[in-house]
Amino acid sequence: MKAMMMTQICDLSENRNPLELREVPIPAPRKGGLLLKVLACGVCHTELDEIEGRTPPPRLPVIPGHQVVGRVEETGVGVGRFKKGDRVGVAWIYLACGRCGLCRSGRENLCADFRATGRDVDGGYAEYMAVSQDFAYAIPEVFSDVEAAPLLCAGAIGYRSLNLTGLRDGQRLGLTGFGASGHLVLLMVKHKFPDTKVFVFARAEKEREFARELGAVWTGDPDEASSEKLDAVIDTTPVWKPVVEALRNLDAGGRLVVNAIRKENIDQDYLLKLDYPTHLWMEKEIKSVANVTRTDVTEFLTLAAEIPIKPEVEVYPLEDANRALLEIKERRIRGAKVLQIS
Repeated sequence: MKAMMMTQICDLSENRNPLELREVPIPAPRKGGLLLKVLACGVCHTELDEIEGRTPPPRLPVIPGHQVVGRVEETGVGVGRFKKGDRVGVAWIYLACGRCGLCRSGRENLCADFRATGRDVDGGYAEYMAVSQDFAYAIPEVFSDVEAAPLLCAGAIGYRSLNLTGLRDGQRLGLTGFGASGHLVLLMVKHKFPDTKVFVFARAEKEREFARELGAVWTGDPDEASSEKLDAVIDTTPVWKPVVEALRNLDAGGRLVVNAIRKENIDQDYLLKLDYPTHLWMEKEIKSVANVTRTDVTEFLTLAAEIPIKPEVEVYPLEDANRALLEIKERRIRGAKVLQIS
């Protein structure tokens, strides 16, 4: 099968083609597992974090990609949830132990044995991939393959982030960064919290324009003061400056939810500007998002189908994965980027 493989840790600014197109064996499904013929796979900023070494894979080479939509091609022994021909999705959570206290309490995203699709195991930048039936999800028919792919990460992690804000209808929500996850959160908010105002902070004017098209009441640069104080902010940027600025825009008792697997150190000195009375006083909170659970993915897919949420997507062939990644690196983003594979 064809696969785009990560073979080295590098800076995309210096190596614009970090993934290599290779012919590799088709994997076999294990006991309780599925072999999927991949139809589409979303392209995520987390792949940049893997390639550039902020969350490196434990082994190389590896096939990236964790927003996977495929059809069941073959089933392993003991599979009962799915059959050949079913369309299923695979998300960032590939495996957790299921036995520890965290797993038993529904916090499998924090499990010490958490394994991530496309980082710890081969993912969806390929014509086929294997996955356990317990970590696969039925894809609602309302979505095309390329529409469904971003829902499995950008949507599910956005759903978790929104829940962690504790937002109530009528409160004011800020979104810092407006890529794949941000635009899906805005669509969720319009459905779940119709009286909530959404304020969007983004560097690029085209991102701000896109946010206004989707219903944002205010847009500005990440270092601007919002027109109103905010009850919650979700930050999806890879840097530190927006974190400090978001805290400044929070109202008393507000909560900042940081939806990022890692932060880059290019502007870490900006944290020196953190001023307790300005940024943290009055019981403001900061909470991080770590991975997703199967419940997050399942609940979000149900919600997305009910609304329905149709993400805006830019589609690329598998061979153009490097170009899609570079465009994310250079902030050339409108909605979500998806590889169409089969």
